Parts: sequence; C-alpha cells; structure tokens
Amino acid sequence: MKNCPTPDEIAQLDFGKGNGLLPAVVQHARTHQVLMVGFMNEEAVQKTLATEQVTFFSRTKNRLWTKGESSGNTVAVVALHIDCDNDTLLIRGEPKGPLCHTGSESCFSGDLLTDSRFLGKLSHIIDARVAEEVTQSEANSSYTQKLFHSGTKRCAQKVGEEGVEVALAAMSGDRRELVEESADLLFHLLVLLKKNGSSLEEIGALLSTRHDRLKMPND
Repeated sequence: MKNCPTPDEIAQLDFGKGNGLLPAVVQHARTHQVLMVGFMNEEAVQKTLATEQVTFFSRTKNRLWTKGESSGNTVAVVALHIDCDNDTLLIRGEPKGPLCHTGSESCFSGDLLTDSRFLGKLSHIIDARVAEEVTQSEANSSYTQKLFHSGTKRCAQKVGEEGVEVALAAMSGDRRELVEESADLLFHLLVLLKKNGSSLEEIGALLSTRHDRLKMPND
C-alpha cells in the first residue's frame, strides 16, 4: 500500500459519531472516479489494512463483508486517507471487475468519465490490450497491441509525428483539429510510456512534486 495511516492516526479515528461506524468512500486509483460508499467498524478497518482488500461492515448482514467475496469483484487498496475530522475514510483502490450490483463499474453510474479522468482509464485499457495474447493473424490484433510490439523506436516515432501534427493544428487555428491531434498524441504517448515501463501516475507525481517545490501562486 502506497499510503497507509500510522497506528497513531488509526487510533484517533472517531467511531463514536456514527455509532461505531465510519463512512468509507472508494475511489478508483487511476481514474479517480468514485466507485461506491460503504461503512466500516474498527475491525473492518483493521482487516482492510491487514489484507489490503476493501472490507466493510455490512449493516444488513451484521458482519464483516469483504467486497467481492461472492462475485470476485474485489478492490485492492492502493492508499487509505483519513479526513480532517477523523470520521470519514477515503480509499483509493484498483477494482477487479464492476463494483455495482447492477453491473456498472461505479454505483454512481451517472458520473461518466468524459473529462480528464478518462486518461487514467485509457492507460488501464492500454495495459489490458498489451496483456492480451498475441495472435498469429494480424487482423485479430488491436492497433494498440501491434504498436506496442513494434518496438520503442516505432512508438517514439509516432509520438514525434503526432507532436508535429498538434503544433501544425495550433498554428492553423483549427480548434477541432487541435483537439483531435492532441488526443492522438496523448494516446501514443501513453503507449510509449507503457513500452518503457513508465506511467501516467509517475508523471502526475513528478508534476505534483514540482508544483509543491515551486509553491506556484494562483495555480
């Protein structure tokens, strides 16, 4: 787990406000989409930390309930954060399959990833495409798979080509073309990062560090 509260921080959790329970918001670690909300008692918190699998206290079953124990759609905990009042948890995790009982990825199905969060999902999709078995028939292979296996040189070449297209679109003043070429650039950059063992998260962490170091005003 990348970010885990200290034992002292856990000891300060205020279970009294909720009659022994704390609300726990589960958020996708890559896309930042809110996936679901559950409740945890002290034992559920300890089990979640120990197993690194999201475990709630089910009010209907009156027992601990590990998410996915029957469906297999578990949530691996990446980080756990405590709010300023010590009475709410934010869990960032990697889900295995859809988490809602309706079959949706999120219980908040109206929260569609039509903004910058989709980059995180796209990175996940690229990982899945790359992990697919390479077929003998090129026609059955995805573009992502073929590009990834073409080698670093070809991936880098595509990033260079798309970068030039972005610059040309900006100079021409064609807003729609600029957006489309930028989308192509970001996709190919994500493939190149994957090819070289890097990730969108790594870039985000670096940008955050730079921002904190420079203490930029009016960001």
